[in-house]
Amino acid sequence: MNSIKVGMADLNIVKEGTLVTLGLGSCVGIAIYDKRKKIAGLAHIMLPSSKEIKNNSNKAKFADSGIELLIDKMESVGGNKINMVAKLAGGAQMFKFNNNNDILKIGERNIIASKSKLKELGIRLISEDTGGNFGRTIEFSSYDGSLKIKTIGFGMKII
Repeated sequence: MNSIKVGMADLNIVKEGTLVTLGLGSCVGIAIYDKRKKIAGLAHIMLPSSKEIKNNSNKAKFADSGIELLIDKMESVGGNKINMVAKLAGGAQMFKFNNNNDILKIGERNIIASKSKLKELGIRLISEDTGGNFGRTIEFSSYDGSLKIKTIGFGMKII
């Protein structure tokens, strides 16, 4: 089976195989699947918005530009937005803070930004495993659109 690794602030697509990303903490794994063409796309985003950062040349780093780029890439190999659905994983709050400064809640902000962008683009979110205070490793299959989530201390599940 063809397994392609997706690094942090990176994305990729596969027609026959699996996309894997390791160590999702506050980062969010955005898995988009074209169920008709069986094209899987996975983005490992780090931050919610490319508009808040000066050095934003890496579009895959941000929820807003990363999702757009991922969909463009899927469409370039025959994918169609009408047939795409999404799953999310990650967005954990990995550290405890003594104040209520929302800027520090990167995981939560990444989840909100990802959902907002998917909604804006008309991509239905069908499942998620987000939040908490633990990391995740995910495997996304192009064969059936299943997203396997492995966690330390919380076992494994498929969404």
